[in-house]
Formats: sequence, C-alpha cells, structure tokens
Amino acid sequence: MSNLGRYILFLGKLFTNRETFGTYVRLTLDECIYVGINSIVLVSIVSIFMGAVSTLQTAYNLLNPLIPDSVIGLVVRDLTILELAPTITAIIFAGKVGSSIAGNLGTMRITEQIDALEVMGINSVSYLVLPKIVATLFMYPFLVILAGSLAIAGGYLVAELTEVLSPANYFTGLKTEFNEFSVTFALIKSVVFGFLVSSISAFMGYYTKGGALEVGQSSTRAVTVSCIAILLSDFVLAQLLLVR
Repeated sequence: MSNLGRYILFLGKLFTNRETFGTYVRLTLDECIYVGINSIVLVSIVSIFMGAVSTLQTAYNLLNPLIPDSVIGLVVRDLTILELAPTITAIIFAGKVGSSIAGNLGTMRITEQIDALEVMGINSVSYLVLPKIVATLFMYPFLVILAGSLAIAGGYLVAELTEVLSPANYFTGLKTEFNEFSVTFALIKSVVFGFLVSSISAFMGYYTKGGALEVGQSSTRAVTVSCIAILLSDFVLAQLLLVR
C-alpha cells in the first residue's frame, strides 16, 4: 500500500512546476517516435501471426457441418477487436517500451542526472515522465488499430493460402452482426493500458536505488507490475462496459 500511495503522489507531481508548452511539445514528439514509430515492426509481425493462428485454431475447433464457415471470420473479428489487439499488444508493449522506460529513468537516477535536474529547479517528474505518458496515450491507440487491422489481414491470408475456409466466407463472417461499440471498447482499453504501462514503468525506473543490477530489477518489476495491472484493468473494464 505504501508503493500505491507513492505512485499516486508521483502522478500528482506530473502537473506541478511545469516547463513551457513548447518544451513539452518537443519532448513529446521525440517520445512519440521512440514509443510508437519504433514499435511498429514488432507489433506488425506479432499481429499478422496472431490473426493467422487465431483463424486456424478457430477453424479447428469449429469442424462441424452444422456450423457455417463464416462463423470463423466472425469469431476472429470479435476476438481480435475485443481482446487480442488491445490486450496482447499491451503485454508486448510493456515488455518492449515499458522495460525501456524503466531502464532509461533508472540509469538517469543512479548516474545522478535526475538529481542534477532537481538542483537546477526543474521538476524532474514532469520534465521526464509527462512527455512519455502523453506520447504513449497518443501513439498506443494507433498501434492497437494497426494490430487489429493486421490480425484480421492475417486471418485473410490463412483463408487465401489454405483450405480451412474460403475468403468469401471469411469476409461474410467479418460483416455479420458487427457491433460498433467493440471498436470503442478497444480504444478505451488502449488508452487505459497505455497510461498504466507508461506511468508504472516510469515510477519503477524513477525510484531506482543502487547500481546497474537494480536498474535491471526495476525494468523487470515494471514489466511484471504492468502486465498484472493490464489484466486487472481488462477484467474491470469488461465488467463495467460489456456486462449488462
């Protein structure tokens, strides 16, 4: 509970003694490249195979002459939008970006760069962490949209290259009983997950104590706690927004 209280106080420091707006714009744009653009390749590769495997496994579990093949496309679509694209991508994002955020801030802490900023009268939490969180909130939803699109495209490749179902049946399933709120729900999850990963990772890295070994431990804790927070918030959001 003490860490939770310190985490809340840490978030409060983001909005005190801020720098100029132009400074944050420059820092945020740099973080957008680091957080978002540099993650596109990894997210793309994982998403395509994620959609392809989901299609194959769904087809394997629906081998029944009474069930139309178009159901496979429907299941893959809903599974991708509601769960795979936002949640699985968030866990990958925590492993890549979250650990890097924690490692960078931890290194700055043990090399006394953060202390130097404080001596100069700069709010180091706001200066170093706020651009990372804003950039993640802006870029991660785009990564989720990319992941969902490529996962569905991966399912189409399976339909095109194998004989588990025809592309026409796959597209029919994609269009069947589509609920627009699924996309809204996925974007809400992406914002929440992005905030949790960036803020928790920054918190773990900022309060690193010791040396290089402790930096690695902070990165590991950042990924672990972020993944737990993602799964817990996933359950809470589903309970609040999906269960009627």
